[in-house]
Amino acid sequence: MFCRIIAGALPSRRAYEDDRAVAFADIKPAAPVHLVIAPRQHLASLADLEEEDAELAGHLVWVAAKLGRDLCPGGWRLVANVGEEGGQTVGHLHLHLLGGRQLGTLG
Repeated sequence: MFCRIIAGALPSRRAYEDDRAVAFADIKPAAPVHLVIAPRQHLASLADLEEEDAELAGHLVWVAAKLGRDLCPGGWRLVANVGEEGGQTVGHLHLHLLGGRQLGTLG
């Protein structure tokens, strides 16, 4: 599904895009700001990253930081769900940027 969103075949509310990444609104937001940040290149999850993907991974985090600063000046959370036990439901590497309200602590 994310490959189709990234390609523009499915509609989305985009917050950012460049030649390596796309950020769009999550269809089931868990916070006032809930964006999905995904690479244009298809990788199934963070678990599939190889050393040669380090620059892409860094770029995804940079995109998240840029959007977080712009949209959630009081703070934000960045989440990556990996694998079934980690809660990943879409087989395309993506990060969730959540903010716009007080978020509970983890752990």
